[in-house]
Amino acid sequence: MPQTKNRSYYDVLGVDRKASQKEVSAAFRKLARKHHPDANAGDKAAEERFKEISEAHEVLSDPEKRKFYDAFGKDWQSARAAGIDPSQAGRAGPAGFGGFGGDGQRVEYRDISPEDFAELFGGAGGGQPFGDIFGSIFSGGRGRAPRTAPVEAEGTVRVTLQEAYRGTQRTVQMPDGRRLEVSVPAGVGEGTVLRVPGLRARVEIEPDPVFKREGRDVRVEVSVPLRTALLGGEVEVPTLKGTRVKLTVKPETQNGTRLRLRGLGMPGAKGGAAGDLYAEVKVRLPVPMDAATRAWAEQMPPGG
Repeated sequence: MPQTKNRSYYDVLGVDRKASQKEVSAAFRKLARKHHPDANAGDKAAEERFKEISEAHEVLSDPEKRKFYDAFGKDWQSARAAGIDPSQAGRAGPAGFGGFGGDGQRVEYRDISPEDFAELFGGAGGGQPFGDIFGSIFSGGRGRAPRTAPVEAEGTVRVTLQEAYRGTQRTVQMPDGRRLEVSVPAGVGEGTVLRVPGLRARVEIEPDPVFKREGRDVRVEVSVPLRTALLGGEVEVPTLKGTRVKLTVKPETQNGTRLRLRGLGMPGAKGGAAGDLYAEVKVRLPVPMDAATRAWAEQMPPGG
């Protein structure tokens, strides 16, 4: 996961470190509406800001991830993947291995061998020693034969719906310090497991404030003036491509009607057919109402 530029996730969302999950989500929704690419067409700064707040929300909205982030800061993923207890943050390990200070500030760091790793986390208990388990990950091994099958770590790759639509890349930090590039294919679904040598990464897709995914189809609410709903006309509909398309609204279109735009949903897996985009009509009443509109409404029959 990319890291925000030298700012804590709390600063990115503008919330206190003691903020509740509800406060974190509320701050994200407010910022997401303001900086969403569809509301800032062509604004690269807004697009980067949206990615930044999405990244911060991904971590702080997940209690477990937040616990690791509070303890280890930017190194939370490595600590989590290594199975380190967040309550151990700030405690020195063997041979001077540095811990993490308050607010996730690293005190000291250096590479350690499998033996030091085993001493740090313990290898007793009748199971295989940690040194053997991690022997194939850390370089060297002090005489141990390399394992024939590499250790496969598990992780999570979180993306926005737009990134899931077009495909993207993610860099994942491994426990041994390696950084692996994970390709996220266009049209990827929630829960899909992506595999690269040494890593199984499960895809999680951020909730989007504008679009709602329904399998391969996508739904978006579209504001339609009352006059257009009654007499017909055209409205613009945002798409996951970042563009807007014209949609014809037939006369006497009811509120809540879904209008289909073929092929503008999520891409199909392995070249399959794309889903559709459904524009859900939300009739917009003329407020404030002028005298002519009021007179017209008063002439309508009850229930009409």
